[in-house]
Amino acid sequence: PHTGRLALYLLGLQATCPPLSPHRSLVTWLKYYLEEDWTGSRQRGHPITSYYQYGLGVLALCVHRKRVREEVVRRLLTAQHHGRLGHGGNTVDTEAVVALAFTCLERRKLVGTGLAAKLRVAAHEASRNMAKAQGPGGIIGNIYSTPWALQVFLATGECQTEPAFGQAMAALLENLEAFGTAATMAQVLPVLHGRSYLDIASMHCGEEPDTLTPLDMEPLAEVPGNKMVQLVVECPLPWCYELRLYDRLVPVPAAASLLDVLQAAAALEPRDFRFHTKDTPQGPFLTEVLGLEARQEKRNYWQILTAPNTPLQMGIADYRPQDGETLILRLSEW
Repeated sequence: PHTGRLALYLLGLQATCPPLSPHRSLVTWLKYYLEEDWTGSRQRGHPITSYYQYGLGVLALCVHRKRVREEVVRRLLTAQHHGRLGHGGNTVDTEAVVALAFTCLERRKLVGTGLAAKLRVAAHEASRNMAKAQGPGGIIGNIYSTPWALQVFLATGECQTEPAFGQAMAALLENLEAFGTAATMAQVLPVLHGRSYLDIASMHCGEEPDTLTPLDMEPLAEVPGNKMVQLVVECPLPWCYELRLYDRLVPVPAAASLLDVLQAAAALEPRDFRFHTKDTPQGPFLTEVLGLEARQEKRNYWQILTAPNTPLQMGIADYRPQDGETLILRLSEW
């Protein structure tokens, strides 16, 4: 698995209060992946995966009370200092993960005194950046990065004094329907209880009551009728032969998601629309449209917007466009 997925798995495993430690070998593997992630990327100057996954790996090792080489930590510190953490115009989630890792290392005394002081300063700087990134609606970055930002406020203790915290929490409560997958729920649940991932390291598992009960989920109600969605594909990059590659009205059932719209477009005659996705913990992720593949090594991605220029705040399987809405798939660089 990738560094980030293994890190999330280990965080979740630790949070379940396992009676034994069968995951010790997984922690060793995570340390190995962190080293491989950086060793293979010396020519690029950034991890093979991403700074987000790399920061998650450091955080997971810290929560498991495992020391990380100071050189590894300094790589993240340098990247933050030089503003190299973000992509796609949104650095919030990555900077938040890194700030949580810094706070954990400093709080658990897993680094030397001098480095700990630098990490404390960097974490508070990240917290200030979160506040600056807050939009007028209270969301910080996008709806999925908002819980990460709130975790930083909680972990650094700035939730009591930072006005952005209350505004972001209110925005989060208004948009809880966006968190429909296990991975996104795992990000938002600690915040709703006033906790961050750092609290996993100090859980008193012997005091945990067995209160888990199965939840019967009712299927979504059927929405009668149909709707029309305008689907547009754009490639503003220099090597594309034209800006607008596709523009067509797609008929779909009224309850259709964006993923349903893409599938319906691919079935229309003439069959001139095609796309590919890959499965991620957050749901299907758009990787290729009309034969144009978004590749991390090329530092590009498929940005999804609602016309004229509003980035989508939900995954393609979760977002349900309105009748008459225009959706733009835009190949962008980060």
